[in-house]
Amino acid sequence: MKNRLRVLRAERNWSQADLADRLEVSRQSVNAIETGKYDPSLPLAFKLARLFETPIEAIFSDEETGLAQ
Repeated sequence: MKNRLRVLRAERNWSQADLADRLEVSRQSVNAIETGKYDPSLPLAFKLARLFETPIEAIFSDEETGLAQ
């Protein structure tokens, strides 16, 4: 799954540690999500969407097509 997490984070000038603190996860978890090594749980995906005030589909997209499913 592809995501725009790094871009959204950079737009706010947040470090991975800043985002991790806001999400109550480790910085390593944020890094793993950003690099596509880990897909977040549904509750964490919803938390990201609320934090960035955007639909989940605007953050995550299908890796094969690049389109939200």
